[in-house]
Amino acid sequence: MSTQLTPEHFAALAQQAVEVPSWAYGNSGTRFKVFGTPGTPRNPFEKIADAAQVHRYTGLAPAVAIHIPWDRVDDYAALRAHAEDLGVTLGTVNSNAFQDDDYKFGSLTHADDAIRQKAIDHHLECIDIMDATGSRDLKIWLADGTNYPGQADMRARQDRLHDSLQRIYDRLTGEQRLVLEYKFFEPAFYHTDVPDWGTSYAQVSALGERALVCLDTGHHAPGTNIEFIVMQLLRLGKLGSFDFNSRFYADDDLIVGAADPFQLFRILVEVVRGGALNNPDVSFMLDQCHNIEDKIPGQIRSVLNVQEMTARALLLDRAALEAAQAAHDVLGANAVYMDAFYTDVRPALAEWRESRGLPADPMSAYAASGYQQRIAAERVGGAQASWGA
Repeated sequence: MSTQLTPEHFAALAQQAVEVPSWAYGNSGTRFKVFGTPGTPRNPFEKIADAAQVHRYTGLAPAVAIHIPWDRVDDYAALRAHAEDLGVTLGTVNSNAFQDDDYKFGSLTHADDAIRQKAIDHHLECIDIMDATGSRDLKIWLADGTNYPGQADMRARQDRLHDSLQRIYDRLTGEQRLVLEYKFFEPAFYHTDVPDWGTSYAQVSALGERALVCLDTGHHAPGTNIEFIVMQLLRLGKLGSFDFNSRFYADDDLIVGAADPFQLFRILVEVVRGGALNNPDVSFMLDQCHNIEDKIPGQIRSVLNVQEMTARALLLDRAALEAAQAAHDVLGANAVYMDAFYTDVRPALAEWRESRGLPADPMSAYAASGYQQRIAAERVGGAQASWGA
């Protein structure tokens, strides 16, 4: 097998883009404590400025996802212009129907039509914001569910969910899309209204071709074969986006590839196999919170991890793999797979970055830039942006 990245591989890597989340730059923590850090953004404009640093040093992060109401501003055209002045664009608009007291017993699935309408109206506001920012995707994640058997009618909740999503979907225009995320538990522990890819797929399939599934790599039960889900959704033409993160136990939102680099490699093998690498119909996004590590370096490390595992996936010798599979050579096929995973692509990627005018080591280059020290000195006073702020 070849262990060398070719010009064709580098051409594919040059097109790669990973959308970073605005909330990754704010203070975050666990349900027990949020730790503050010097230089934390105080408003969405400062979040965008920090996100632009990731793209500056990696060339991998040209778009920034925003979250409403956390990133609500008076003038979205001004926020868009601010981003573009810094060399990035505004990406996915994420809704929030899980932090209002009215949503204690559900939002888009609520039995009270007035509360359900409130949740629908919030999503219509998000689409208005998409119109102003030029964003294509509205991403919906719901905390809706129940904690006890008999608490609510699960089928009726699915019916209401479909009706709510249809009314939101019907407001989309042009190329705008709805992507529905899923999560198998928390904060609903008995049943969650959108707990898995199958439920998300069933709901979006009933809406139309511009409704797709968002796969969060941390939203599965332990041992779940996530790459199988990736394959299946690509096969069905319904994988709209990724939320890349990493987990040891549950929805840990850690740096992607930190807990299980091999899993990230396996996922990207299926991405390449399914024609989803650099496919505009499949968005790569991070969904992470940096609780104890620095925010900007955490995002730099994350996008580099995605790039590195993509390069390894591109090195997979497909011809040798298919020959071994056809011969039912179990260990031979696995060896081809593992050869690609164990290939150290970091020196080649560092050299390639330098050839493109980027630092060979983005982490060190950012640390030496003085940006972190400058924002720590300048951003004094005012409320720091926090998860949920």
